[in-house]
Amino acid sequence: MKIDPKILLNFAAVQIGWFACVLGGANDLALAGTLAVAVVVGLHLAIAAQPAPEAQLIAVAAAIGLVWDSMLVAIGLMNYPSGSFAPGLAPHWIVAMWALFATSLNLSMSWLKGRPWLAAVFGAVGGPLAYLGGAELGGLEMPDPVLALGAQAVGWAVILPLLTLLAERLNGFETRPARALAHASRESSRV
Repeated sequence: MKIDPKILLNFAAVQIGWFACVLGGANDLALAGTLAVAVVVGLHLAIAAQPAPEAQLIAVAAAIGLVWDSMLVAIGLMNYPSGSFAPGLAPHWIVAMWALFATSLNLSMSWLKGRPWLAAVFGAVGGPLAYLGGAELGGLEMPDPVLALGAQAVGWAVILPLLTLLAERLNGFETRPARALAHASRESSRV
């Protein structure tokens, strides 16, 4: 089985961007992480067959992340040491991480598309683990970790299936419309 090099590149870029954001946020270098994500997003859009849908997906994911994480900051479940736009809002590097995550939805995380229950379970487990990892590296604090991680589990169990559904519609790596791909897939399975 041959793996598309774009998928491997995406996976590596997302990991590097994640660490740049968390370690930057932990060490009062939040802008460095956000700039690293800007580079990753720029490269992602450069290799997309259709950059416009990918840009839309990234923008929507960043907006969702801003609202979600700002809500958790506002109610006191999450605290970030650096990079805040304003009191009560999520820091720019967290919003950048949502944009970074969106770059994976049509590449290294595309296996979740069309599987909403799997996306919900993966979100409920993977989302909180990412925040826990970020806390362990000093990028964030959770005054009540059980409550904070529980909220993240519920939020990500809802948000990730929605993002994968959106990624099906906004896939800049497909060169044919999704309906044509589904039809071609059905036709090839009949042979």
